[in-house]
Amino acid sequence: MTARWGLRGKSIATLLLACLLALIPAALLGWKAVDDVRRHFANAYAENYTLLHMQKIHAPISRELALAQRFADNLAMRQWLNDERNPQLQARFFEEAEGFRQDFADRSYFVIADASGDYYYIGAADIVSTTPAPRYRLDATQPNDAWYFQITRSKEPYNLNVNVDHELDVTKVWLNVQVREGDTLLGLAGTGFELGDFLNAFIRDEAEGLTPMIVDRQGALQAHPSLERIALGSGAGEVAEERTIHALLGSDEQRNLLAAAMLAANAAPDDVQTLWATLEGRERLLSVGYIPELDWYLITALDMSVANILDQRWLWPLLIAAALILGVLLTVIALATEKLILAPLNRFKQSAQAIASGNYDSPLPTSRHDEIGELSQAFSHMANQVQRHTRELEEKVRERTRALELANAEMAATQKKLNDSIDYASFIQRAILPDRQLALHLEHHHGVLWRPRDTVGGDFYLFRPGRGGYLFGVVDCAGHGVPGSLMTMLARAILDHAILKLGHEDPAAILNETDRQSREVLRADELPTSVATNMDIGLAWVDLDSRVVTFAGAKIGLYASNGTALTHLQGDRRPLGHKRRIEYRNQSAELSPGWTYSLCTDGFFDQAGGSEGFGFGNSRFEALLRQYAQRPLPEQMAAFEQALRDYQGDLPQRDDITLMSFRFTEQDRPPGSDPTTPLPAMAGATSQENV
Repeated sequence: MTARWGLRGKSIATLLLACLLALIPAALLGWKAVDDVRRHFANAYAENYTLLHMQKIHAPISRELALAQRFADNLAMRQWLNDERNPQLQARFFEEAEGFRQDFADRSYFVIADASGDYYYIGAADIVSTTPAPRYRLDATQPNDAWYFQITRSKEPYNLNVNVDHELDVTKVWLNVQVREGDTLLGLAGTGFELGDFLNAFIRDEAEGLTPMIVDRQGALQAHPSLERIALGSGAGEVAEERTIHALLGSDEQRNLLAAAMLAANAAPDDVQTLWATLEGRERLLSVGYIPELDWYLITALDMSVANILDQRWLWPLLIAAALILGVLLTVIALATEKLILAPLNRFKQSAQAIASGNYDSPLPTSRHDEIGELSQAFSHMANQVQRHTRELEEKVRERTRALELANAEMAATQKKLNDSIDYASFIQRAILPDRQLALHLEHHHGVLWRPRDTVGGDFYLFRPGRGGYLFGVVDCAGHGVPGSLMTMLARAILDHAILKLGHEDPAAILNETDRQSREVLRADELPTSVATNMDIGLAWVDLDSRVVTFAGAKIGLYASNGTALTHLQGDRRPLGHKRRIEYRNQSAELSPGWTYSLCTDGFFDQAGGSEGFGFGNSRFEALLRQYAQRPLPEQMAAFEQALRDYQGDLPQRDDITLMSFRFTEQDRPPGSDPTTPLPAMAGATSQENV
């Protein structure tokens, strides 16, 4: 009986063949070995390079330093510095100094007299007389001269300092030697190297991947291929952190390792210390050597990705052989996978796609005697089941669709009835608003902004002409939408009854009577605790005979402004229907000509908007009152509505909004008055609160 090779067995056989041909582990191990050898040679290369450059730097600078020390110890110099103004001593010194100048590599020298602070400098191109004048005089108060005073305070007999002399306009590696006679400091003398020439000779090397640097004990960069990195003047004072070798390292741990290597190099100047560190974002091999005579450290940074440590020509045959072996391996795996797995699966995919598109008659490859054949048989059985269930579901969907269509039709009819009812309620609610009476009696002396949150709302305003004046009012009933609109009808009826009973002239009495009647009609013990029945009301009686405004309010105030001043008569703090009953009081103010008087519900103040979503607020509202107080009242209402829309932005309206404003002039008369009768002059307004 022939053994049946399943898909799993075929896959295992293919993987075994691939493992026999795989060279990846060998390649990885070989690469690691090559990398270790490369690192070993890089370490030796960096150490040798550092030692060679230490000698290269040490020899010429030591020679110049020794010559500078002899120059500073010259008897003629010390005699002259003791008596700087003696022309014979000066001529003798500069005559002998000329010989030193010819020996200095830079053909230049400098001398500083400590007693006077005079700075003498003789350059390579200078023609020397026996009595040269000082180039400038050092001043302890000048930051550019601070280096001298810091060096002379030091106990060190000499100092190396990379610095810019701004007076001479030169940048050099200066060799500064103190001139002393016993314990007495006479001055400073020495020479220097042009910084560019110094860097070209000792630092800027053509070796690829190598960056030599010179640092002092503090880590300040004394020499670097890039001039911007050099810590100029660091040999005579404080050093900025960014001008140190430590600033180039990647972490505090690496800075500590470098500091330890510098200490080790200082202890053993003949040895070079090495460490790996991240320098300016790239991994480098750092080698550290110490030059005791100069008190300098030479640090060489080796970039192995650039430096040619090993000759890589012998790697090419190895890489070509590995590529050929890998190609053969991939070919074998690709052919085996295509024949054993991908081709059958592709036929299976085509059949499955046909079934997914609704063609259940597409044949599946069920003739194979392995896992793919078994999977095809199971999928074919599943396709038959899906086909049967699909037909059943389609029938159920058709039935549900018919039911949903009927339900949607019923919902649409119900929605239309509701919308018609709400529109009719809105028409009725608008009918109770006194727009015609306002236009008939006041014409352009009034303005109204009425914006219910929904189609109908809980805000309304009222206007009653009376004997000798007018009664204005705004009402904010608890609730929104249909409940709020029903409350407005009830509130309107109660207010009409109170006004009919008490008259127009006493707003506080009207509020107290309205509060009493509303408590009788809406008994708290008969209503659920979740139902709110309170009302905010503001009423203002304008007596044109006496030119006085009498106001009473429940949580609504009366504002008045002429564009410059603003007054505010605050209403009482509790609304009508509050569980704690109060007696509402009248407030009076003289009616001022040309002033705009406004009543507003809290929906305006509480409207959210702006970048933070806060309410509009009283301060913005009062600023608008001042800004538009002198405009015609229709323009005022349009400006208020636009300002509110701009502040609201895309946020929804939070509450019903009602704003009512009115204004009178000296020519306005009470309803039914005799136009031939003279009127009393209107005076300036007085108020409870001056804003």
